[in-house]
Amino acid sequence: MSASTITTSATRIRRVWRRAAPHPLFLVIPLVLIIAIPAADAFLPPDIHLAHLLVVATAVTAIGAGPRPTGLIGALAVLALIAAGAERRTLITESVLVELASLAALSVLLVAFTHLRDRHHRELVRARTVSDTAQRVVLRPLPERAGPVALAAEYHSAEGDTYIGGDLYAAARTTDSTRLIMGDVRGKGLASISDTAIVLGAFRAAAHRRIPLTELVAYVEDAVRWGLAEFSQCEPDAAERFVTAVVLDIPDDEPVVHMISCGHPPPLLLRRATGTATALHVTEPAPPLGLGAMSDSTYTTATFPFHEGDRILLYTDGVTETRDGEGTFYPLAERVVRWNDQAPGPLLKEITTDLRAHAGGLLNDDMAMMLVQRGHGTA
Repeated sequence: MSASTITTSATRIRRVWRRAAPHPLFLVIPLVLIIAIPAADAFLPPDIHLAHLLVVATAVTAIGAGPRPTGLIGALAVLALIAAGAERRTLITESVLVELASLAALSVLLVAFTHLRDRHHRELVRARTVSDTAQRVVLRPLPERAGPVALAAEYHSAEGDTYIGGDLYAAARTTDSTRLIMGDVRGKGLASISDTAIVLGAFRAAAHRRIPLTELVAYVEDAVRWGLAEFSQCEPDAAERFVTAVVLDIPDDEPVVHMISCGHPPPLLLRRATGTATALHVTEPAPPLGLGAMSDSTYTTATFPFHEGDRILLYTDGVTETRDGEGTFYPLAERVVRWNDQAPGPLLKEITTDLRAHAGGLLNDDMAMMLVQRGHGTA
């Protein structure tokens, strides 16, 4: 998760809390009505009576303020109605008494309503804060640098007000290399978070060890199969779930990248010198995580050149399978070379903006991208 995502989340929470404070207009307008209506009523003919409009003052306050301001305005409105009735010598008439009773009853009901609304609002803020914190624990922000490589990431969840879903990424350091994972859980949104947590937990537990990449992927595969088996007791579709993933190991002192692909879209190797984007296809891809038992073959590591200044763009199918109004898939390899001279972070933001424009402004699937650059780069 990028730093901009965290900032956006904090901004949303601050806005939610600010909405709990009443806007001055929701107090000024009712006070003006409470003063103006009885004053105008005193100069009108006896058959024209405006004091019953004082109910508007209480209603306006209840729209944008809490129970205490609503109760105060309600009490002032009742006093203003009493003053207006006394001024016109109609205070004890049946009409004014009914108006008083109605205004007082409505004020009480509005105070109760605002109390329940504000309590629900506070509970929602707490729940959202806990949810945001929990999600960031699962999908941690990437560091700007990991050894000799620069990193940047962009993420979009298919479900509103959530920050993670079925797409995942993570980075880890060994003593002499940087390891990365990009994955895509079958499904999207909140329903896939448990599988996301299993994959990321297994990767983080083993990626920092100096074990071969094949052993790391085998460990993650075992963890995913175990996790899906555990959830199958309460989730009937667990047997049909899997995770596509690509796992990379980038040595510090060797201009190569080692990769194992488990049914995931091939990363793009971006060369700034030539302005090209080349898909890194492996000759022996492995089955998606969770389906390893269906294949008797062992994992095979593919190695590609990765020199100073080269970049690798990892992504999920939420990027390449985004369609425009005519049903055309987003041409990622063609578009990304337009911004290959930009730093990793701005480059990903350009792709995200272009992707939204391609989709007509609305992304209906989880989407994740991670860019890794050997050498210097500003995320």
